[in-house]
Amino acid sequence: MYQLSTGAAGNLKNDVLSGLTVALALVPEAVAFAFVAGVQPLVGLYAAFMVGLITAVAGGRPGMISGATGAMAVVMVALVSQHGVEYLFATVILTGVLQMLAGAFKMGKFIRMVPHPVMLGFVNGLAIVIFLAQMSQFQTPDGNWLSGQALVMMLGLVGLTMAIIHFLPKLTTAIPAALVAIVALSLLVMGLDLDTLRVGDIAQLNGGLPSFHWPFGQGINPDSAAYAPLAGAFTEGHPLVPLTIKTLTIILPYAVILALIGLIESLLTLTLIDELTETRGQGNRECVGQGLANTVTGMFGGMGGCAMIGQSMININSGGRGRASGITAALALLGFIILAPDLIELIPIAALVGVMFIVVIGTFEWSSLRIIGKVPKADVFVVILVSAVTVATDLAIAVVVGVIVSALVFAWEHAKHVYADDHIDEHGSKIYELNGPLFFGSISHFKQLFDIANDPQDVIIDFRNSRVVDHSGLEAIDSLAERYLNAGKRLHLRHLSPECRTLLHRAGALVEVNVIEDPKYRIATDDFA
Repeated sequence: MYQLSTGAAGNLKNDVLSGLTVALALVPEAVAFAFVAGVQPLVGLYAAFMVGLITAVAGGRPGMISGATGAMAVVMVALVSQHGVEYLFATVILTGVLQMLAGAFKMGKFIRMVPHPVMLGFVNGLAIVIFLAQMSQFQTPDGNWLSGQALVMMLGLVGLTMAIIHFLPKLTTAIPAALVAIVALSLLVMGLDLDTLRVGDIAQLNGGLPSFHWPFGQGINPDSAAYAPLAGAFTEGHPLVPLTIKTLTIILPYAVILALIGLIESLLTLTLIDELTETRGQGNRECVGQGLANTVTGMFGGMGGCAMIGQSMININSGGRGRASGITAALALLGFIILAPDLIELIPIAALVGVMFIVVIGTFEWSSLRIIGKVPKADVFVVILVSAVTVATDLAIAVVVGVIVSALVFAWEHAKHVYADDHIDEHGSKIYELNGPLFFGSISHFKQLFDIANDPQDVIIDFRNSRVVDHSGLEAIDSLAERYLNAGKRLHLRHLSPECRTLLHRAGALVEVNVIEDPKYRIATDDFA
């Protein structure tokens, strides 16, 4: 059953208040990520509003916040610079379609394949990325670091924000501490007329906070400054991007990368929130919700997006658990854009930096530092590797690298677990009782288990405690059978699992050995696979 909130008393109030807090943090983030992608601020704000609203309504994880993200923005900048912003909107639409297909084919379940060390590395790396992203706020517009009174002012306001967020919950939890900190710092800066950087200053550097314009209409002039972000998106209701194979070849590679990044970041964030709230989201539904959001956002001239771990953590820490929190954040952001852009511009950047620093502290898995020396060295290496790759490149590459390294470590460790106990039965046949999986990592050791020269004429390999996993295992059996055949001896396989027998049957003439079963199991066969 669809629920706007979690149903407990007071949760709707918490959702609304935490949503307002998140909305305040979304404005500078959306503007900044639009700047990273090389588009106008309105494009990022559209994405923050539409992606946030649609995923809050249709997504699979109540309490998770979505919007324009840096991970996707860094991919978009090359497309925009080479082909123009109109191709970005078409790419975002195709990205959404691919994500919906992923949900329809229930591919969200594959996030379960991400090992826990990779999750730790992802969380730690993202915490570091969030922290490093705030460092730009300690610089002047010309790129120099703040110094003297300006630096002291910035550090003091950041520290005050963090102190409010840390200590206020000890007095009351009626209002989210982050919201109180943002409002209090804004009033303090205005009341004392302190000279510090504000949201309006950042927005002006990136083109200013725009007025709201409906993206559809008759006779839109693509050269109009008011509709600059929408140039090429919709003119008289039709896209300017030509619907040709050439267009598809341009946008498809970017769409695939954006779809993967968006789904990986969203599903990992979903998993993290599941653990924090001790509830369970719906991965496949989230894929569909993210896809729907990106498709609609692209049609309306937005840059698309995915789950935002920083804002999601703000929401969860502020008490937001239900869909109402995400809906409130999106609608409040729209209200700020339409009704109160001047008030948003007055928020000191130091307050938002302080909020994000608290998010960094809460996001980083400090327990991962304590497990060093208590878990296998390979797991520690994967945590550090994924963290480093996340910081150096992006989340999607980091997760793929982490999963591959973890899989290789697993294969290496299990390659050592193949061994055989042998004996001669009453018929004079030598039986090798194989233990452990037979796959690409273990075939080298597997081949060393057999004494072909000294074995009797009839040899049986018993797979009761083993199984053939892949094509490499089939090749190893075929190679072993050929060696016994050249020695004038016969090789039989016993107690293969149904899956292994299916592999052998599908292999056709690849493996030429007898497959037999112990008669007491009443499935004796003499198949040639």
